[in-house]
Amino acid sequence: MTSSNTAGLEIKGRLPAEFQTILTPEACRLVVELTREFRPALKQLLQQRTAEQARYDSGALPDFRVDTADIRAGNWKVAAIPADLQDRRVEITGPVDRKMIINALNADVKVFMADFEDSQAPSWDGVIEGQINLRDANLGTISYSDPQSGKQYALRDKQALLIARVRGLHLWEKHLEVDGEPVPGSLVDFALYFFHNYQTRLANGSGVYYYLPKLQSYKEAAWWDAVFRFTQTKFDQPVGTIRATVLIETLPAVFEMDEILHALREHIVALNCGRWDYIFSYIKTLKNHADRVLPDRQVVTMDQPFLSAYSKLLIKTCHKRGALAMGGMAAFIPAKDPVANQAILTKVTADKEREASNGHDGTWVAHPGLAATANGVFNKYLLDGKTNQLHISRADDAPVTAADLLAPSAGERTEAGMRINIRVALQYIAAWISGKGCVPIYGLMEDAATAEICRTSIWQWIKHGKSLNNGQLVTKDLFAQMLQQEAAVVRQEVGEELWQQQQFERAQALLLQITTADQLVDFLTLPAYELLTA
Repeated sequence: MTSSNTAGLEIKGRLPAEFQTILTPEACRLVVELTREFRPALKQLLQQRTAEQARYDSGALPDFRVDTADIRAGNWKVAAIPADLQDRRVEITGPVDRKMIINALNADVKVFMADFEDSQAPSWDGVIEGQINLRDANLGTISYSDPQSGKQYALRDKQALLIARVRGLHLWEKHLEVDGEPVPGSLVDFALYFFHNYQTRLANGSGVYYYLPKLQSYKEAAWWDAVFRFTQTKFDQPVGTIRATVLIETLPAVFEMDEILHALREHIVALNCGRWDYIFSYIKTLKNHADRVLPDRQVVTMDQPFLSAYSKLLIKTCHKRGALAMGGMAAFIPAKDPVANQAILTKVTADKEREASNGHDGTWVAHPGLAATANGVFNKYLLDGKTNQLHISRADDAPVTAADLLAPSAGERTEAGMRINIRVALQYIAAWISGKGCVPIYGLMEDAATAEICRTSIWQWIKHGKSLNNGQLVTKDLFAQMLQQEAAVVRQEVGEELWQQQQFERAQALLLQITTADQLVDFLTLPAYELLTA
């Protein structure tokens, strides 16, 4: 279906009456204006990513920039943090479906990050319904009736603070074209959320808050700063109405954290350790470096030297500049068995204890059932009315060097690890192309980042001729053989109905294709988007 009343805009998706309450002429005009103003520069930034990656592929390693040393050495701070963003000790994340939003806002957490990115498969219906849901959440009118159980869901009086995460800069929205070309998905999410919610949020004494994912350089942060300024000017709002938290989840970005904070200094409030995507980026950025191949993903934990250095440098950098330093995700799902559940909570406690003792100001959980555990840890560190740990400077730490951030990771590659990678990636891709971006698999809430680690690890093992600890050489043929075997296991686990319903065979073919390709596919969501149910 193609329809639009806005000059230059084509809408290539269905437009029922409720979708038209989001894609209003005024909202569409904002999408068009932002696209025309910022799409050309975005294309250049994406080309610069490609050029940088070519350098790394040829043997160079990421490092701190020489041309921005004055920014790192300067004595400056970001703008003061708004009152409602100063206490973020526990945040929950999840997709923008209606029931999830209500449960997350009702959870015992400070913030809900409503996600248009890694935990949301961007089907047309999912994107627009997500905007409807967030509009209703901000208005306080959101409710949901489960069609199976008849259970009613509604907001409680006390709710978490809502922050929206937009899509990454590499993703495009194929259902919207401006002047004959697709619109950046990031601008669609940003524009529609701002347009429909800024007045409500300002009336409630807040601002319009975003998470920005997968930035690779301070120039990309400066691009977002320009988007914010353009929008604030257009709607006669002061600078700082929009506030952002930037995820440091790519290896190149960790070398430019000061510069990212500086570029967004009037809009930024925090950086976040997006550790799963960061591990994926480590693999992708260093894919040609045979001496930096990671082991099984299960042993690539935050006590690995390269990840510990990343966490501590992020805290030190943020606190020096007056920004919060958010910790990473606990992806566990509570278990029904008390013994198994206690083991999960013990692992979560240890993870959050490490973050809090390092000086992080808050952390992420994937399930409301982990909120009490995470709160319990951070509450021990936030005593006497403290809302964050900005007072912890880590100024006495030894300087974190490029070598620290690039250190190889110890651990083995195992057949069991390879097989579970295959099963997780297969199940996630099948769910994603069926419209589900956040999937419980083997006791963990998996999103695109963990599926990316699964398939890129195996790709890199194949490329560099690595062996498993049982002596098996990891080859394309071995992977294809294991994929066939593990697909049969998954088929039995999920049942025939779900196997057919979620198009597992298409997911299996895609996983085979991208894992055995000679060139690494940058993001599995790019080819998967072509298979995504409209």
